[in-house]
Amino acid sequence: MITAKRENLKSFIERSPYQAYVYSYPHKTAYRPLTPPVKLADLWSKQDRQALFLYIHIPFCEMRCGFCNLFTTVTHNEDFVSQYVRTLQRQARQVKSLLGEVSFARFALGGGTPTQLPINHLETILNVASETMGANLQNIPVSVEMSPETADKDKLQLLRSRGVDRASIGVQSFIESEVLATGRRQTTAQVEAALTRMSEAGFPTINIDLIYGLPGQTVESWLYSIRAALRFQPEEIYLYPLYVRPLTGLGRSDKEWDDIRLACYREGRSLLLSSGYTQVSMRMFQQRENVETLHVTSLQPPCPVYSCQADGMVGLGCGARSYTDTLHYSNDYAVGSKEIRDILLYFIQTPDEVFEYANYGFQLDAEERRRRYILLSLFDDEGLNLTDYQNQFGTDVIAFPELSQLLSLNLTTQQNQILRLTEVGIEKSDVIGAWLFSDKVNQLMHSYEFK
Repeated sequence: MITAKRENLKSFIERSPYQAYVYSYPHKTAYRPLTPPVKLADLWSKQDRQALFLYIHIPFCEMRCGFCNLFTTVTHNEDFVSQYVRTLQRQARQVKSLLGEVSFARFALGGGTPTQLPINHLETILNVASETMGANLQNIPVSVEMSPETADKDKLQLLRSRGVDRASIGVQSFIESEVLATGRRQTTAQVEAALTRMSEAGFPTINIDLIYGLPGQTVESWLYSIRAALRFQPEEIYLYPLYVRPLTGLGRSDKEWDDIRLACYREGRSLLLSSGYTQVSMRMFQQRENVETLHVTSLQPPCPVYSCQADGMVGLGCGARSYTDTLHYSNDYAVGSKEIRDILLYFIQTPDEVFEYANYGFQLDAEERRRRYILLSLFDDEGLNLTDYQNQFGTDVIAFPELSQLLSLNLTTQQNQILRLTEVGIEKSDVIGAWLFSDKVNQLMHSYEFK
């Protein structure tokens, strides 16, 4: 039985809506060592393996952004990168042998900055996905993250020739003083040149990431960056609020943050909607004509589409997470450079047989699985289908006490058995998401010691 939250939503939501990103559940800071370790062969044998999501993590960047708390390092040389790639190959062979017959419906290469890899290693990673894991990259949606400094012509041509149909680039701002304040070295000329190369390479979908709330940013300068991005007519734009997290560069500063983020969000949203974009979630906007047709024409033959509500992600690489319906698992997590380096060294030295087990993660009981389904469904524009929920879990979702509070505060609306966030609810997605966390997850997150 799911219990009610101790704190009323109204008082909880009156706090700043920008406390932490909520894009999945549970958060990685709720993971702990698994005792005993879980055999992956036993775990995955109980899963539907016909439409999985393959993710490969590359933990290398050319610089450490002041807002970044991702598992990535700027301290690496050619030998260290080569060792990491060889280890990832070993891990992939072990994991594939345990998965058995499997079909992948999507593949994403993230980080870090995957295009930070030398082109020969980048090609090796694509071979791991296609040859070792068996993902048909030419016939499924494939996304790769990149930066303006690393999106050179040869790498872009390689990615496009291997089936990558979505190129996502972290721009953050088109104003150099704003990105410089976060520790990034990029110039606006570099950004525009990279976007031009990406367009010329012919990716069906180009995504641009922007951040609002940066040091020195104003609502006017924020809208300038959005308009600069629109000149390149990207199929997708993500608008991220700045979060200042423990152990990051900005998190170590004594700066008091002027909270213009809500004004930036509202003005940015209005500009994109008036420019032909549809809002898919709090952060994601797609060109309106692209929403229904995205990827469909490239799928030959058609394959199942991975759903955010359905677990089934196989993660490879030191910072990757894997999701099944009962267990989410990964390697240890850190933000500090020394701690990340230690975890990477441990990963590189891992014997093959250790890759056969999950050693660190979070076990999802029935309550946590229902919470995850509800939370992720509400964050998507399709909303929470009450009939689908009842069919899957055998209970009426409206009996969930927190959802009735969302309805009473006009943060959600119900129509034709679909529960969706309202416009106000969408802008408060992250705080609503945090409020929906279970007591168990909250306790684990609060007791986690960042390193």
